[in-house]
Amino acid sequence: MRQVSFDLSYFQFSIIERSEEGLMNRYKAIIAYDGTNYVGYQVQKNGNSIQAELNKALKKMTKGLYIPVCASGRTDAGVHANGQVIHFDYPSDIDINGAKRALNSLLPSDILVKKVEKVDESFHARYDVTGKRYLYRVSTTQAIDPFKRLYTLQHPYRLDLEKMQLALNDIIGTHDFTSFCSTKTDKEDKVRTIYRAEVYRDEKNNEVCFMFEGNGFLYNMVRILVGTTLQIGNGLRPVNELQRLLEVKKRSEAGPTAPPQGLFLDEVFYCDIKID
Repeated sequence: MRQVSFDLSYFQFSIIERSEEGLMNRYKAIIAYDGTNYVGYQVQKNGNSIQAELNKALKKMTKGLYIPVCASGRTDAGVHANGQVIHFDYPSDIDINGAKRALNSLLPSDILVKKVEKVDESFHARYDVTGKRYLYRVSTTQAIDPFKRLYTLQHPYRLDLEKMQLALNDIIGTHDFTSFCSTKTDKEDKVRTIYRAEVYRDEKNNEVCFMFEGNGFLYNMVRILVGTTLQIGNGLRPVNELQRLLEVKKRSEAGPTAPPQGLFLDEVFYCDIKID
């Protein structure tokens, strides 16, 4: 836990005084986290999760009340976030800056609340999402950088970024992404719209970075796209391979699922709501 001293008496007194009125106020928060030590965002039986830590922090703030937390979507074990969005209903009207400080004092140091704001009770962090941006980082150094091993995929092979970008252009638009979805998914509708799909070289950090923006993403979709596109960059698959895979709709014909540590949920988009 962060070693930060913070007086929670205001929050506890406010709840004791006002909870009898049944008043609930909805708050939205933008959070960042290092997913290395978690089984994913969602509460699970096999280990600790981001959601469980948020629940524990809010329980302390409310002197023992369970406060459900809803996120824009799940992230898998080892996946990180720069801009995950959550909402929760709090049994009193709280100062948003104080709430941010209180949460950060109670959360582990690998979870950060970047912003808190009060929203209308109709806002829903999951159902109101209109799009998301994901980033995937690939380290191209010959030796594994010990300071990057938890945040990048190590791939010390020559890559043709021009061919990779040409391939990614084929997925822009609305398509059935069955070939790029884990067979473990429970989603029947695999049609999604991709607005941007880019790959670029970060010379300063010796990295190749992928960026995807779309109205939604299937289970492991970004990681399968990255794994397949890297094979195109290596010359193992032709430049029109992504287009062919969209047509055949077979996961078994696509490339490997890239490991989780290079993936970041970067931003979540909402109608008429600006996410900083």
